Amino acid sequence: MANELILRGDLATVPALITNAGGNARFAYDEFFKATISNLHTRRAYGRIVDRFLHWAHERKLELHRITPGLAGDYISQVEGSPQTKNQAIAALRHFFDALVQRHVAPLNSFASVRGIKHSVMEGKTPEITVEQARKLLRSVSVSDVVGLRDRAVLGVLAYTGARVGAVAQLRLLDYRNLGDQRTLRFREKGGKDREIPVRHDLEGWLREYITAAGIENDSRTSPLFRAAVGKSKALTNNRYDAHSLRQMLKRRLKDAGLSELFSPHSFRVAVVTDLLKQDVPLEDVQYLAGHSNPKTTQIYDRRRRRVTRNIVERISI
Repeated sequence: MANELILRGDLATVPALITNAGGNARFAYDEFFKATISNLHTRRAYGRIVDRFLHWAHERKLELHRITPGLAGDYISQVEGSPQTKNQAIAALRHFFDALVQRHVAPLNSFASVRGIKHSVMEGKTPEITVEQARKLLRSVSVSDVVGLRDRAVLGVLAYTGARVGAVAQLRLLDYRNLGDQRTLRFREKGGKDREIPVRHDLEGWLREYITAAGIENDSRTSPLFRAAVGKSKALTNNRYDAHSLRQMLKRRLKDAGLSELFSPHSFRVAVVTDLLKQDVPLEDVQYLAGHSNPKTTQIYDRRRRRVTRNIVERISI
């Protein structure tokens, strides 16, 4: 698979269609996945998309320089999934063919003229955890050991900053900053953006208790803030508490608290945005907190309209 190649760097597994196209194609393929795309998640997603297309073309004995806009359109039309899935495939293949054109593997970018699928998102699909549910979850976490203190601190960061789970997992000790009059957390977000969010008083206490219990105050400043545990033990390692493990922890904690396991770390982002907009906090301030480049993205997280709709439905007199 292309994404396996990207992670291993093993050029012996380059797809046959690339190998058959010659040295320039191999160079463009290697350059695109190892140098052009810096984000690991994008690299994996684009790797899967490009791999599927190359397999499709190879089965039909098509050569890269003979892929026409018509063939590109035919391929996208048979891609299964939502409009977002199709649009991501178009974006990935447009970028990939740009690389092929630049390295003189293909005469033109056949995907450049393929129209994207119109899709308007009025409201996100992520379920919102309510304020009361979030409070119940935080109260339910036993803090009798360092793992409980860690989990409460992690959930507190999600609840009181609205940060993405990936950014929370990447926090280092040096990202928990003492500015004298207040503490802040510096998050490294998608697109290479850094954001610094003040830490509210109760979260500051939770972070302090966790750091003290974990005994990591004097560790290297570049070491992870949140650490993984050793199996089911109550001892922490020096390894990062990765985003996948953090999601699994949330599911366990939700179950223990008697709450729906449909909630995800992203549910806290929805709750934060909705709660602040309900309090008439300016949209641009909420947009900065959420780390959105476009205010329309912030509005997608706003669940106030869903409540209005529900209230109207309840008034139907049938």
